[in-house]
Amino acid sequence: GQTNLKSPQDIQVSVVNTNFTLRWKYTGNDTNVTFSAEYRWFEEFMTDGTEWKELPGCQKVTHMQCDFSSAITEYYDKHHVRLRAERREEVSPWSSIFEMTPFDIAQISAPGIELQSINGVIKIKVSPPEANRVQKMWIDDLSFKYNLVIWENTSNAEFRNQSIFPTDVIDGLAPDTTYCLKVQAIYPLEAKEGLFSPIRCVKTTHKANVPFCATNVSVLALNMKFHLHWNNRYKKHVSYNVQYLLGYLKTFYDDHLVNWLNVPGCENITDTQCNFSSIITTTAGFFYLRVQAMNEYNKSCLSNEVKVDPLVTSEIGPPDVKVDISDVLLHIQIYPPGGSESEAMSNHYDLSYRVLYWKNSSNNEQEIKVKEIKQTIGTISDLTPSTLYCVKVQAFSKAYNKSSPFSKEECIKTPGDKILPLIILATFVSALIAVLLVAAPLVFALYQAYNKIKYVFFPSCQPPLNIEGFGGQLFDSPYLSTTEEPIENCSIIETIILEELNQIDFKDYKHSKQSSRDSGNYSNDDDTSGSKVSEETLGKEIV
Repeated sequence: GQTNLKSPQDIQVSVVNTNFTLRWKYTGNDTNVTFSAEYRWFEEFMTDGTEWKELPGCQKVTHMQCDFSSAITEYYDKHHVRLRAERREEVSPWSSIFEMTPFDIAQISAPGIELQSINGVIKIKVSPPEANRVQKMWIDDLSFKYNLVIWENTSNAEFRNQSIFPTDVIDGLAPDTTYCLKVQAIYPLEAKEGLFSPIRCVKTTHKANVPFCATNVSVLALNMKFHLHWNNRYKKHVSYNVQYLLGYLKTFYDDHLVNWLNVPGCENITDTQCNFSSIITTTAGFFYLRVQAMNEYNKSCLSNEVKVDPLVTSEIGPPDVKVDISDVLLHIQIYPPGGSESEAMSNHYDLSYRVLYWKNSSNNEQEIKVKEIKQTIGTISDLTPSTLYCVKVQAFSKAYNKSSPFSKEECIKTPGDKILPLIILATFVSALIAVLLVAAPLVFALYQAYNKIKYVFFPSCQPPLNIEGFGGQLFDSPYLSTTEEPIENCSIIETIILEELNQIDFKDYKHSKQSSRDSGNYSNDDDTSGSKVSEETLGKEIV
């Protein structure tokens, strides 16, 4: 059972697409030695205990490598491989087990390329790494990206790298110059870079000079409004059609020349500009534009293509700003750039705002302060009273590394200091209270004195009628002494005269009595009755 054969060493498996190659080293000096390999599918081994099986394509081989591509069909599962040396009936111990998951260690093969030199450019067509293969490691050919390396075929050449589509044009080349190039496929989903294609070289031609072709084609875009501009060197009549292509169509391997469409409103125009905002219906993709010029003889010429990635190409305009002031705060209302497109601008760019504010005074050394906010409403505190503050705002997007110009300056003056008016008001109120406290007792004393004087000299009640003097003489005050009322001595001269006199006196008395009632100096029931008694007595005396 003993053997002198050594086991193979450094077992390696290389995978390119679906091509599997097993390689190893053998350090023995034995001759006529062959090598055989076994494998097992780990998933199968774990479920039903399947043992090792012979590896097709790797039985009794004499070289240090073998191809076993036909044996592996499950590219995402784990496999084990082992190897031993053999000489007639003698075998070596098995090598260490090599464990692999094909998809993890697989490399991408080189793509196929076709070149054509025409009109000063090189047209290139790339075929995917597993073109026309039934069994594929990389299922989705459209997921491949392609990297081109091109250089002049000189001793001091500079290498230029650029991404290309499966069907593309390489321009910006010198005429009558030999260029060499190679292409590499990249699988972004797995961050895998493939092998380069064999180097191909081609010589460029001169570009035809067509005078009516549109030149210097460029895009000017602001706040998602897009305009295409170009130059016209032709002095005669020329018309233009602006065409566009949806960017994703360039990822297809088919010829996309038939997929170009005319921009609405930019057909058969003579202007050297076109508003193509109507075709930008999404910001998720990108677009290609070109200008087709046509002269008076219906000959056409196509300009170079320009790429438009809406959110990258468009610039951000300045926002609008409105300021207002309260007692202690400066309020800033920001209107996002774009007008009717302001909501779209805010959403797509995730805008923030940089607020600059300062005191507008004759002192040029006033510090400009900066405040960054996310909302469209901001406030500034710590203001100085009776001071003119100025504000300007800039919109910016961190995601796209873009910023707008600053808005127009808006200035507003803060209200004056309210401490001094409060002090004046407090002083006035305090003085008023002090005056009231001093004046109240004085007014009360004067009022009491006035009442006493009025009561003594101007009593509110009159003496009763029975103590009033006849002939209109009244007592002015009950507290003052009066002289004794004089008594008239009368004698009857004639009966007729006396009766007339009595009637006159009685009428005067009634008139005096009536006047006393109307004056309201003294009126009650007792006085009324007393007056009636006096009138009757007087009548009797006269009779």
